[in-house]
Amino acid sequence: MSDGKWTLQERRAFTACFGGWALDAMDVQIYSFVIPTLIASWGLSRGQAGALGTAALLVSAAGGWFAGWSADRYGRVLTLQIAIAWFSVFTFLSGLAQSYEQLFAARALLGFGFGGEWAAGAVLLGEVIRPEHRGKALGMMQAGWAVGWGAAAILYAFFFTVLPAETAWRVLFLAGVLPAVLVFYVRRYVEEPPVYLASKVKLAVSGPPSWREIFRPPLLKVTLLGGLLGTGAQGGYYAVTTWLPTFLRTERKLSVLDSAGYLAVLIAGSFCGYLSGGFLADRIGRRLGFLVFAIGAGVIAVTYTMIPFGNSAMLLLGFPLGFFASGVFSGMGAFFTEHFPTRVRGVGQGFAYNIGRAVGAMFPTLVGMLSAHIPLGEAIGVFAAIGYATMAIAAFLLPETKGKVLTA
Repeated sequence: MSDGKWTLQERRAFTACFGGWALDAMDVQIYSFVIPTLIASWGLSRGQAGALGTAALLVSAAGGWFAGWSADRYGRVLTLQIAIAWFSVFTFLSGLAQSYEQLFAARALLGFGFGGEWAAGAVLLGEVIRPEHRGKALGMMQAGWAVGWGAAAILYAFFFTVLPAETAWRVLFLAGVLPAVLVFYVRRYVEEPPVYLASKVKLAVSGPPSWREIFRPPLLKVTLLGGLLGTGAQGGYYAVTTWLPTFLRTERKLSVLDSAGYLAVLIAGSFCGYLSGGFLADRIGRRLGFLVFAIGAGVIAVTYTMIPFGNSAMLLLGFPLGFFASGVFSGMGAFFTEHFPTRVRGVGQGFAYNIGRAVGAMFPTLVGMLSAHIPLGEAIGVFAAIGYATMAIAAFLLPETKGKVLTA
């Protein structure tokens, strides 16, 4: 890659991690599109609907931590396969739910694989890619989220156009089993990173590391600040994206097809934000990149949800909203990979990113509860502002790791 070319191992690892994250996104984002239908057909409150989203995110934090430990102990590649198969199966089962309790259980268990996929995929790709391109590669992997989100939007528009809403939401979930096919590609073509294999050889002599190491100096500071960084980024992001389809349809009075157009602009901005964030992380550094995107995301999110623009202005603002809200994530995989040593990289990266997801997971529920007292747009804006302000503070306190070479 140093001469502009990818090695075979880099290409295969990128394909697996990009595809896994894109399909993970598709399965997770499907839920945001069916919220209005579930509220109407099952008589759910917004608080209950938000709790379904929060359940998946909370359990994903445990899944990410466990997958990180598994990736350190049993390998990045095996853990990635299990995570992909797991979230695919439980998305499928969501479509068969006959009650709120059954759907809650399916969404919660889906979260275990959702969190695990990022933990295994990000550490795998971070170790395979060379340092001068690590930010770009992981930013491109994060862009898979926008691709998966777009796939969910297309499936949503199609199924809700050709089928009754009461059937369409189930079919949408049932289609979520398709990502399981990617497991066969990972199993056949993707290899463990050399730096991980070298570390395993050393640990065979010295003994396995303790996961508690990430809670002791000097890693404790990275773990805490990384968790705070993840909390702000994911809290702000989920406050916006979980409720945006409902906001467009209930407060902006857009139809299914009209709201899909607005979401298409948002998703296009999201894709560009992921790519730009990765390149910016390699150019100006991880820390400054976090600051730029966190401030931009906070300003745009509050503007989009709390100021009553016309529909044309809303359409245009969707692009920068997606750009900044997604670009905040691009440098995270590289940052965590560079801060944690190989022996505990999986568990450290899995915990720091996913503890942020666990706390940030409360934001959709809090938005739903607050919207019972103020307009939904204002509720979204309040928690988006809190999230991105938190991320900016953490980014300001973080040390820089740009260009770090990984060792066993």
